[in-house]
Amino acid sequence: MVDAPERRALRQIKSARLNIIAGTTDLINEGIESRDQLAEALDVQVPDSWPPDLYGPGAMRFALQQLGDPAENGWSFWYLVTAQAPNQLIGICGFKGRPDEQGSVEIAYSVLDDFRQQGFATEAVAALVAWAFSHFNVKEVCAETLPHLRQSIRVLEKNGFGFSGPGSEAGVVRYALRRSSRN
Repeated sequence: MVDAPERRALRQIKSARLNIIAGTTDLINEGIESRDQLAEALDVQVPDSWPPDLYGPGAMRFALQQLGDPAENGWSFWYLVTAQAPNQLIGICGFKGRPDEQGSVEIAYSVLDDFRQQGFATEAVAALVAWAFSHFNVKEVCAETLPHLRQSIRVLEKNGFGFSGPGSEAGVVRYALRRSSRN
């Protein structure tokens, strides 16, 4: 279990309806062990449908590898928790690593089915984009998705992202938001 000093020290971003909590190696290990341990560590309810799409044990192990480098803190998983009681863990948002040499960072997100189409992903992406742009070296936040995932694309468009071409894998498309287009 995450001890009290670490719990108090967790990096958080608050938005209108969410507490967005940066993943740590302890939290991710708790989540790999069991939903109950993660619930206790975050002091939240964790639905039986946890984890959200694309964020299973393999993604968690990748995040653990990432967080082995202290420079990656904040550039990995962020847990999405409802701000109203009962506080529920509803998804994950985050980055696929710190910004590259050109100042680009890739964001990703997934919300549990029961919490989709309620604006939570849009709100989380807005909060993390603002957090990313608060770092002087970030010039662009990008995302890759499949062209048929209209809800995912709509989240990006609502946050000002525009289509920027093919993604890094076959069949994937890329959306981007440059710092200058946000101001």
